[in-house]
Amino acid sequence: MTNALLTPHSPFRFAVYFAPPPDSLWWQAGSQWLGRCAAGQPLKPMPAIKGTSDEAFQQLTAAPRRYGWHATLKAPFTLTPGADTSQLRDVLQTIATSTCPFEMPPLKVTLLDDFLALVPQARSAEADAVAARCVMELQHLAAPLSATELQRRRQAPLSPAQDALLERWGYPFVLDQLQLHCSLTGSLKHLNSQQVHKLQRGAQEWFANLPPCRFETLALFAEPTQGADFVLQEHFRLSA
Repeated sequence: MTNALLTPHSPFRFAVYFAPPPDSLWWQAGSQWLGRCAAGQPLKPMPAIKGTSDEAFQQLTAAPRRYGWHATLKAPFTLTPGADTSQLRDVLQTIATSTCPFEMPPLKVTLLDDFLALVPQARSAEADAVAARCVMELQHLAAPLSATELQRRRQAPLSPAQDALLERWGYPFVLDQLQLHCSLTGSLKHLNSQQVHKLQRGAQEWFANLPPCRFETLALFAEPTQGADFVLQEHFRLSA
C-alpha cells in the first residue's frame, strides 16, 4: 500500500510505527476507538463508554487520534537536508526483509503515567529488536532536533539516561527505555480515580475478544503539514 502523499523529496515529517494492516480486526478496533482511520477508511461510530459522555470521550482521545492507531518504533522526524524518501523506503525495506514476523505477547490496558494504553503483558525481545533497528538505522536520515524541539521534550521530567537518548536519537523513550504501547487516551489527570477506572474497564471490554496480535509489517506514516493528522503511507512486510 502506498499513499500519494509520498513524493521523492517530501517536506513532510515521517514516523515509523507498528500498525496492523487496515483490513485487520486490530486496526479496525483501534481506529474505531480513536474515531479516525489513518488509512482513510470509513469507520463505525466510536464505542459508548459507560460513565463517559460521547463528547468527553471525543476529547479524551483527541491526542492519540492525530497520530493514528499505532505503537511508535521511530518517533516523528524530519528528513535531514539531502535525504529523500527513496532512501527512507530503502532502509525500511532492508529492515523488513531481514526480520521474521512474530506474534505479540497478549496486550492489556494499563495506565502509563497519566494516560491509558495497550501494552504487551510481557516484554517482547523481537519487538525490542526491530524497534532498535528502526531507531538506529534510520537516524542518519533524520534532521537533528532544533533547540525548540529539545526544550519541548524536556518539559516532561527525563532521567539522565533518557536525556542522553534524546540527544543521540531524537527521542528519550527508545532502546532500553522503550515501553511499546498503543495510546488510547490523552492525559487523564483531570479525571478522578472512579472515572479512570470506568474508562479503563470500557477499553478492556472493547479489545478483549480480538485474536492474537501479529507483528507482520513496518508502517510508514507522514505528517502532511505541521500539526496535521498523520496518514498511513506504506506497509513494509516482514519477510525473513
